[in-house]
Amino acid sequence: MRLALTALSLTTAVFLAGCVTVTAHGDPASVRGPQPAPAAAAAQADAPPPNDMLNATLWYQTSVERDLVYRQAYRGAGEHLSAALADKAWDALPKGDRSNDPRTLPPAIIVDVDETVLDNAPDQVRQIRSGKGFDNDAWRAWVFEAQARPLPGALEFLQAAAAQGVTVFYVSNRDADQAAATFDNLRKAGFPIADASQFLGLGMQVPGCESKGSDKTCRRRLVGQRYRVLMQVGDQVSDFIALPDNTLAGRRAAMAPYLGWVGERWWALPNPMYGSWESAAIGTAKGQPAPVQRAAKEAVLDDMRN
Repeated sequence: MRLALTALSLTTAVFLAGCVTVTAHGDPASVRGPQPAPAAAAAQADAPPPNDMLNATLWYQTSVERDLVYRQAYRGAGEHLSAALADKAWDALPKGDRSNDPRTLPPAIIVDVDETVLDNAPDQVRQIRSGKGFDNDAWRAWVFEAQARPLPGALEFLQAAAAQGVTVFYVSNRDADQAAATFDNLRKAGFPIADASQFLGLGMQVPGCESKGSDKTCRRRLVGQRYRVLMQVGDQVSDFIALPDNTLAGRRAAMAPYLGWVGERWWALPNPMYGSWESAAIGTAKGQPAPVQRAAKEAVLDDMRN
C-alpha cells in the first residue's frame, strides 16, 4: 500500500511538472501571475498610441452638440445685428484698440477663420492618424488645398450681415502668404469676401503699430481706423483682446471687464482640439513629451476636494 501511494505521488508530480511553464530565468511563470493570451498580446502591440487630440477631435467632428453650439452663437449674433447697426455708439473693439470716434464710420464685423468660420478638423484627423502631432508643412498643405468647409451657422450669419452693408474682415493667424489660398477657400464656401484686403493674416505690417507674435491687436486697430466694429467672433480669447499674461488667471483677468459683451458684441465658439488655453493650463510642459504633458494636465484638474 505504501508503495502504491508513492508511485501515485510520483506520477502526479511528473504530470504537474509538465504543466508548469518555466520562464527564461528558470522560474515558473505562475509566479508572475496569468499572462495574456498571444492574440491579446498581439492586439496590444498593434494598438495605436494614446493621443490627447482623439476624443476632442471626435467630439468636434461628429457631435450634434458642436453644431448646435455654433448655430446657437451665430443665431444669437444675427438677432443682435439690427440693434448694433442702429446704435451708432455700439462698438466691439476693446477700449485700447479704439483711438477715434466710431459713430460716423461704416459697419464691420471681425471674425477669426480657423474653427470660427472654417472647419479644419480633417487636418486634426490627419495628425492623429500620422502619429506626428502638429506639423507646419502638413498644415500648409491643408491650407493650400482650400477644402475646409463652413461651420454651422457661420455662412448664413455673415451673408445676412453683408446684405445689410456690413463688411466682414477675416483676422486670422494663418500666415500672410496663405492669403490667396484662404481667400479662395472662403469664396468657394460662399463667404462674403470681395477682395484679399479683407483677410488680415499673421505677419501683416500695420504702420505705427508693432505686432508681437500672434497678437491681433494691430490688425484690429487697422480695421477700427476705417470701420465701426459691430461684433467679434472667435474660438480663442486672443481673438477678442490682447493677452499679455497667458495664464489661467491672466486670461480671466483680461476678459473680466468685457463679460457684459459676451453674447452681445463678442461671440465665443468652442475649440477643444488646440489653442492657447492648453499652454495656459500646463505652462512649460507644453511641447514636452506626451507623458509630461499628461501629468501636467492631471495636476491642474480639480476634483473638488480642495
